[in-house]
Amino acid sequence: MTALLEELNDLKKAPEVEGVLHLFHSRWSPRPFSDREVSASDLAKVFEAARWAASSHNEQPWRFLVGTRGSEAYTKIFDSLMAFNQLWAKAAPVLILGVSKAKFTQNDSPNRVALYDLGAAASILTLQAKALGLATHQMAGFDQDAARAAFEIPEDYVIGAVIALGYQGEPHALPNEQFRTQETSPRTRKPLKDFVFSAWGTAADLG
Repeated sequence: MTALLEELNDLKKAPEVEGVLHLFHSRWSPRPFSDREVSASDLAKVFEAARWAASSHNEQPWRFLVGTRGSEAYTKIFDSLMAFNQLWAKAAPVLILGVSKAKFTQNDSPNRVALYDLGAAASILTLQAKALGLATHQMAGFDQDAARAAFEIPEDYVIGAVIALGYQGEPHALPNEQFRTQETSPRTRKPLKDFVFSAWGTAADLG
C-alpha cells in the first residue's frame, strides 16, 4: 500500500473506542480499485463469513450472484449499474449482486425480514473482506428490473444491493473531482444519542 493510501486510510479511520474491534473503525467504502485480481480462495472466504450470518428461522434467504472481471455475470451486473456508478465501478475486479428469498421455504409464508437478513450477511461479508485487505463499496444505484431480467431472478426474491470488491486504488484514478473530493474527505457518523433510545426520541443512558 502506498504512503498516500495509508494516509487516506488513517484519515478515514474512526476514533478508537476501547473494547470495540479495530476492524469496525477501519472499514470504509473506497471507490477506486487497483487492477489487482482477487484470488478465488479469498473470494470464497468472504462468502464463507457471510454464510454464518444470523437469519430468521435459520432460513439463510440470501443469494449472491458474483461476477469476476471478464465474466458474463460481471457484465450483467455492470450493465445494470447507473451511469454514475459505472464511471468508477468499472475498475473493480469483482461485482456482487445480493438478493433474498421473500418467503420461508418451510411453509411459503412471507418473510418480512428477508432483506434484513441479506443486509446482515452482506455486512459480515464486507468485514471479512476488510480483514483480508480487500475494499468493498455497496451500491443502491442500479436498475433492479434490468438485473432481475438479466439473471432471470424469480419474482419471489427481493433484490438488495450491488457490492464492488477488490483492492483499494489511488484517489487520483477516479474520473471526476466530485468523486475525488468525497474520497479524501473525513468520515462522519451520528452520535449514539441520535439513534440509541430508551423511549422514542429520548437518548438511552449508556454511562
